[in-house]
Amino acid sequence: MIGFVLRRFGQLLPVLLLASIGIWAMIFAVPGGPIGMLVGENATPEAIAAAEKQFGLDRPAVVQYLDWLWNALQGNFGMSIHGREPVLHLIGQRLPATLHLAVAATIVSLLIGIPVAILSALKPGSWIDRVLSAWSALALGVPTFWLGILLILLFAVELHWLPSASGYVPIWEDPLAALRNLALPALTLGVYVSGILARFLRASLVGELRADYVRTARSKGLPERQVVGTHIMRNALLPFVTIVGLMMANFIGGAVVTEAVFTYPGLGRLLIQAISTRDYPLIQGCIVVILVLYIGINMAVDVLYAYIDPRIEYS
Repeated sequence: MIGFVLRRFGQLLPVLLLASIGIWAMIFAVPGGPIGMLVGENATPEAIAAAEKQFGLDRPAVVQYLDWLWNALQGNFGMSIHGREPVLHLIGQRLPATLHLAVAATIVSLLIGIPVAILSALKPGSWIDRVLSAWSALALGVPTFWLGILLILLFAVELHWLPSASGYVPIWEDPLAALRNLALPALTLGVYVSGILARFLRASLVGELRADYVRTARSKGLPERQVVGTHIMRNALLPFVTIVGLMMANFIGGAVVTEAVFTYPGLGRLLIQAISTRDYPLIQGCIVVILVLYIGINMAVDVLYAYIDPRIEYS
């Protein structure tokens, strides 16, 4: 297993290297570049030359990239142009909130998507299957920002059960306050993703239900619950686990709209703020952290395969 993880990490190193080149080079592809933000649009040529020398932007591009890469490997992404704080410090303040939201939204999507998929797969073509399939299509078709606004109007404005603006409260400090602040954004993301998970798991379950080993298990008199829970689910989970991992990774950097609707202080909202203010060091730092987390989650999914399907060879 350790050898497999090391090999997978070695295969990802070229990907990380190419991605780092793209992340670093993007600041030069934007009109104006970082100098325009540092000295202003109406700066004199002398001021521009002085700023380039001060920040090392007059050096060869390869030297600048290697210097940035070396600092990034040490966790130093520079100072935020507008925040005047280390980039890693700003990211560290937002990352726990994003991880809380990603885990909560994944749990909500699983609690909704798995029962829907099982009920739909066990009754193919029935009215239950048609209703649940329609619900999955509806969950996929409803925009997350619209669903978020509806949830705010219902639970915050009308019922006064939950806050309309979700802050971040560590769950180990105040579990009840943390759940109250996470409920609406997690439900918004979870409902949408549950439609995706339900469709993938249903298709996998329907395929497994037609397999020969299922008929053999039933002919031996095994209870239906054991046939579905022990045999079918384990084989159907392989493609499903992949989708769950990808969705959770997307939550980390892709929940921008939901975070904006609920003013949730997550990493996605920080990235949008950095883009709107052209805070290049902060943009680079956010993208690097999101990329590393995305790759880490995908590696964890690969390792999890060993416990789901023993037929996979890792030696």
